[in-house]
Amino acid sequence: MHILIVEDEIGISNFLKQGLEEENFTVSTANNGTDGLEKALHSNIDLILLDWMLPKMSGLEVCKAIRAQNNLVPILFLTARDTVQETIEGLKAGANDYIKKPFSFDELLERIKIHFREKKENTILKLGNITLNKGLFQAFIDDNEVNLTQREFELLSYLIKNKGKVCTRNAIIEDVWNIHFEYDTGVIDVFMNAIRKKLNLTKEQELIKTIRGVGYIAND
Repeated sequence: MHILIVEDEIGISNFLKQGLEEENFTVSTANNGTDGLEKALHSNIDLILLDWMLPKMSGLEVCKAIRAQNNLVPILFLTARDTVQETIEGLKAGANDYIKKPFSFDELLERIKIHFREKKENTILKLGNITLNKGLFQAFIDDNEVNLTQREFELLSYLIKNKGKVCTRNAIIEDVWNIHFEYDTGVIDVFMNAIRKKLNLTKEQELIKTIRGVGYIAND
């Protein structure tokens, strides 16, 4: 697996590179945002460790630019920025995870392994006449493709993977948004309304049912 480290502090970059190579990962590095974006888009990268404060182009801008190309490579922010609003801003930009400096290398390694395990999961998910191809980031109703945003796609994937189970709003916020602090879960309803509209689903249909005051459940 090929990991790209985009970090302008050479000491941190070298430390991470050495540690990950000892774990048998292939590692490339970039010390500014412009070079990081170039490597992210034009190299075969499996995961990106991305600093927020970078020369030439911020990590947030890099993340947004990668997602604008419909590139779903996992992105883990490594940053000293630690306010709730900044964390949310990074996740909204398309980051998959957010690790605050200083951090434990062992924790970082486990988070990387989790993302690689998820990539190995079955890429085809089905719910009734809905089909998701996770590998190609495509959603279909019967044979008609539906254009979902990244977060809509992730939320729908999560519900389908947990078919038959009630997914609480708190669990969704933690597992899909990766937010592990008190947060207004009403944002989930906004995304669910958008998903239902795009899939032509009504709240009364059983494919994705609202459990009032609790969350959602997907059933065939």
